[in-house]
Amino acid sequence: MKDLTRYRNIGIFAHVDAGKTTTTERILKLTGKIHKMGEVHDGAATTDFMDQEQERGITIQSAATTCFWKDHQLNIIDTPGHVDFTIEVYRSLKVLDGGVGVFCGSGGVEPQSETNWRYANESEVARIIFVNKLDRIGADFHMVVKQIQDVLGARPLVMTLPIGRENTFSGVIDLLTRKAWVWDNSGDPLKYEIQDVPAELADEVETWRERLIETAVEQDDAVMERYLEGEEPDIESLKRCIRKGTIALDFFPTYCGSAFKNKGVQLVLDAVVDYLPDPSEVKPQPEVDMEGNETGAFAKVDPEAPLRALAFKIMDDRYGALTFTRIYSGTLSKGDTVLNTATGKTERIGRLVELHANDREDLDAAQAGDIVAIIGMKNIQTGHTLCDPKNPATLEPMVFPDPVISIAIAPKDKTGAEKLGIALGKMVQEDPSFRVETDRDSGETIIKGMGELHLDIKVDILKRTHGVDVEVGKPQVAYRETIATRIEDSYTHKKQTGGSGQFARIDYIIEPGEEGSGFQFESQITGGNVPREFWPAVEKGFRTSMGEGVLAGFPMLDVKVTLVDGAAHSVDSSAIAFETAARAAYRQSIPKTSPKLLEPIMRVDVFTPDEHVGDVIGDLNRRRAIIKSQEAGATGVRVKADAPLSEMFGYIGDLRTITSGRGQFSMEFSHYADCPASVAEKVVAEIQQRKIAA
Repeated sequence: MKDLTRYRNIGIFAHVDAGKTTTTERILKLTGKIHKMGEVHDGAATTDFMDQEQERGITIQSAATTCFWKDHQLNIIDTPGHVDFTIEVYRSLKVLDGGVGVFCGSGGVEPQSETNWRYANESEVARIIFVNKLDRIGADFHMVVKQIQDVLGARPLVMTLPIGRENTFSGVIDLLTRKAWVWDNSGDPLKYEIQDVPAELADEVETWRERLIETAVEQDDAVMERYLEGEEPDIESLKRCIRKGTIALDFFPTYCGSAFKNKGVQLVLDAVVDYLPDPSEVKPQPEVDMEGNETGAFAKVDPEAPLRALAFKIMDDRYGALTFTRIYSGTLSKGDTVLNTATGKTERIGRLVELHANDREDLDAAQAGDIVAIIGMKNIQTGHTLCDPKNPATLEPMVFPDPVISIAIAPKDKTGAEKLGIALGKMVQEDPSFRVETDRDSGETIIKGMGELHLDIKVDILKRTHGVDVEVGKPQVAYRETIATRIEDSYTHKKQTGGSGQFARIDYIIEPGEEGSGFQFESQITGGNVPREFWPAVEKGFRTSMGEGVLAGFPMLDVKVTLVDGAAHSVDSSAIAFETAARAAYRQSIPKTSPKLLEPIMRVDVFTPDEHVGDVIGDLNRRRAIIKSQEAGATGVRVKADAPLSEMFGYIGDLRTITSGRGQFSMEFSHYADCPASVAEKVVAEIQQRKIAA
């Protein structure tokens, strides 16, 4: 049996271009997993193995790899930073025990860092912080530490200080040991010397070390008492306190360095082993019933317990479908039969592998705490639970956001039509934030995703990976509809066709619900006019109708339906009759409630050099954006705004033109808001024209 205390399941996450993938490459080099380091800008990074990743120099899908450091097994997931792929970060954090948040020494806390940090807080993942790229012009370690406090509301515990700045950055000082780690300029991470602290930094080191000790000893009353009496804790006691505080999320040990120049990564690896939790120190996963309600039971991290495993990612490659799985309890062996609680079907485990990016090693068995991949599973999707068929249970499932943008695609030739269907099926299985549907009126295939880049890359994958060339339509916004006024109405459904007929009468109120409430249904019937067993049928009739609004066919949001009275027939009434009545009532009444169009509003975060702030704000105003805040930083200004998605297509090109190529932005869905009348009329007219043309 493996020693779980020597396991670390960690993720590396950050904003685009903060150096996550480069940091992972250095970790793999230092742990002996790779002998030659690849660079992101050369398209040769180990974990960026997709063509699209190598060309664009960004990480698109999280890659898993296993390595060893100081007799500890590290299962590392390198996640993407781009906002369109946050789904990858979210589902990786869901199955990790600890994380390394990488921040750029000059860019600081950038937009996507905030989103990822928020996800990590929600998942209660312990983290250490690595302030990277301190060799860059404008890099300032202390500025980034302050931003982490101010912007993220986090408490960084500074563990190392930099020696030198920008091009004079040569190493780091470990505050615990009061030793300086100084690297030469060969670029070899192993060519360093451990020296005494430079005299000019001695006072600064003592100040920061005192802060470190004062924060750490808060975790242990006995150690704190001795410290207040003048006895300085030894390093082992300090490490124990820091570990306790890190796991409790009271603070985040903060390191600095330059992954690209191979400086400071060893101390981060030591911190992963010293301070991040092993699988047994993390809150156990709650088990839920099929309706998603917690049962009060937990998946205990124990190889002897019944099997509980979560499929958190599905990837198709040359070996077949790979199902990335985190085992929470029990043991999984080759040849085992497991139950998928979502489908109710059992499957046999054919091959189990441990992954190193896109290479793999076969395993006979894996146990609680492991992250492995299963090859060849058929009916499985992200978020499904695999368990012991004799002792079934479901783990808390993952919740994924709805797509906000769609485009129509069509194969360029007839032979591509069949291939397109198969390829899209595989892609939907891999990425839960990617959806595919067929337009009922036009017969077009519509793909939906989280942003322009997301869909752009999906089209690229269709072409390169699956060999399907497609024509691409204009991006379409995922509008929604809602109602503005309350109505009381009644509907009677009668049908007589020889023998027993159908009869149902319902009296109901339809009114606007609270923002974000979705669809709500309530029955206020006290007598037996509509028997209780028919209420769910009425709810189902209204709920399924909400999928298509009366203005332009978009789904309805924030509507409350109250069933107040009705009538039933002892022979002719049935659940189907009441469901049919509710559907017809929806079509009859919704047009009378002043339906209106809602548009998706995006949370936009723009970085611009100082001299272009006015132009950037002017352009955002032209796009109907509402400016929320402006924050001046060391290298420019961050402008935060809420803007309608329909006005943001092609924004990156315009921003680069305005800022001479130096601007950056990130955008994520915020909420739905009323669409201005002029825009709504145009959208409805376009939809109707499309239906006529089809």
